[in-house]
Amino acid sequence: MVSPITPSVGEVLRLLRSVYGPVEWRPRMGALEELVFTILTQHTSDVTARRAYQRLRDLFPRWEEVPEAGEALEEAIRPAGLARQKAARIRQALRTIVERRGSLDLDFLREMPLEEAKGWLRSLPGVGPKTAAIVLCFALGRPALPVDTHVYRVARRLGLLGPRDSPEKAHRVLEGMVPPEEVYPFHVYLITHGRRVCVARRPRCRECVLRSLCPSRRE
Repeated sequence: MVSPITPSVGEVLRLLRSVYGPVEWRPRMGALEELVFTILTQHTSDVTARRAYQRLRDLFPRWEEVPEAGEALEEAIRPAGLARQKAARIRQALRTIVERRGSLDLDFLREMPLEEAKGWLRSLPGVGPKTAAIVLCFALGRPALPVDTHVYRVARRLGLLGPRDSPEKAHRVLEGMVPPEEVYPFHVYLITHGRRVCVARRPRCRECVLRSLCPSRRE
């Protein structure tokens, strides 16, 4: 019989760390680059987004050229899909940053209170809670927790999220549970575990290091 217990975040981290090893934060790219790349990943895979991002940078080596770019921008990012919508979001986001800050430098978000930094990013066109959290966490090392499909699925199965908690609410709920210094490892561990073991269909419960804690496990 499956126990209805909810595991602690500390135990989840301990067990996943024992399998996947330590995780050390390193910036993947700058904050502006992360913002544009994340917009490109919306509704597509990271592989196609990387291809589109590289085409964009090859064509526009200076970010200052992008806000006024026309059809050439759409053509550059076409591999990521929804090229017209994404091009418009990128242009509008960059224009808004320049209007507010006078440049495209987002490093000021490093020192801004976390909730204010999230709100500032979310006020940009095309930026939701996940995109804002990715920029803050991946590029600036802030304890904002991005919730993608893998994090959301694994956290729900573990009972860390309620059945009615939306992905948007999940950002707030999980951030409230996870110590700031563990936000990045927690995100990486749940993504890795969701891809390798706790997959969407036919999760490999017999192989799962969290099996004894999981209220959703299959016998």
